[in-house]
Order: sequence, then structure tokens, then C-alpha cells
Amino acid sequence: MNTRAGTSGLDLFVERGFLDPAALEVVFAAVRAAGGRPATVYGRVESGAVDERVRRTTRVSPPREVEELVRRLLLSRTGAAAEHFGLPLDELEEPQFLRYVEGDYFVAHQDGNTGLLRSEREGRKVSAIVFLNSQTETPGPDTYRGGTLVFHPRGAGEPLRMTGEAGTLVLFRAETTHEVEPVTHGERFTVASWYK
Repeated sequence: MNTRAGTSGLDLFVERGFLDPAALEVVFAAVRAAGGRPATVYGRVESGAVDERVRRTTRVSPPREVEELVRRLLLSRTGAAAEHFGLPLDELEEPQFLRYVEGDYFVAHQDGNTGLLRSEREGRKVSAIVFLNSQTETPGPDTYRGGTLVFHPRGAGEPLRMTGEAGTLVLFRAETTHEVEPVTHGERFTVASWYK
């Protein structure tokens, strides 16, 4: 099921159950067990530099077959994304598998298509986030607290706060301002990618 969510200046494509229970179990287990390194920030003087004032999270490297599974599933939604946003899309950037631990965050930013960046990231038209585990108010196994994905509409609209739900895909225009608030308990696992 996909839905259109909107407040002033926001257009989201949300598909709950994007990862079915079997695929979610495989991907979540692989990502949780994978090692990684600090995630980088683009658009800085040193492209691809680590800057913990902007982004603090770990990019993990699951087995290649898990990366390919997620990539194939995201590619299967290219047509739906193109139709929803009214944009020609024909490429998918390599998915990033991310682990946010307590205290990790990503400040408000845009992913591309703003006319401000002079890099290959400017070709990004639609951003994709896949939640691999769920956000809850009370600590529990395989869940996290905090780490809310917040969208900031253009103009004076109220921010839209999205609670993470395991297996859910969220698509939005790459120029949409968004952030990840600090995780306050547990570990938050997501996949991020971009359609071009």
C-alpha cells in the first residue's frame, strides 16, 4: 500500500511492507551484524569528509547479496516513484546501510537537486529511506527511541515527524529539507538511496 502524505510544501510516497517479513529478517540480521565506518558528508570542501557536527552515524557493509536484494527491490519501485513525483528517473545510487547508535543524528539538510551543490550528488531527484527496525517510546528488543525522521516544509508549515516502522519505504524529493533527530536509546537501522 502506498500513500501520499502532505503538509504545506511536502510530498511523500510511503509504502508500508516494502520489505516483507522474510526479506526484512534477512536484511536486518545482516546489517546488524555488519561492521562499518563513520558516514561521510557531501557538499563540503573535502567531498566525502567525516564531519560529526553535521552527521554522526555509521555506514555499514552487509554481504553483497543483501546489498543486491535491497537494490533490486528499490529498482522495482522506479516506475512508481517516477509516476508519483512526475519526474523521469532511470538510475539508482548505491544504497547506504546506516546504523545510528545513542547520540547519533543528521542535522537538517537536502540531498540534492537544489542548484546549490556542484557535485554528482546534484543529480539526485528522489531520496529513499527504508526503515529496518521500528521506533518506539518504550525500550524493547530490536527497537530504538529518538532518531525521528523530520521533514521541514517550505514556508511556514509545521514540520512533519515520521515514526520509523520496520519494512517501510519513504520516498521524497531530494530538495526536501529533512533531518534525523538524536537517537536516545537502542540502535536505528535504515537504508538510504537516491533515484536520478
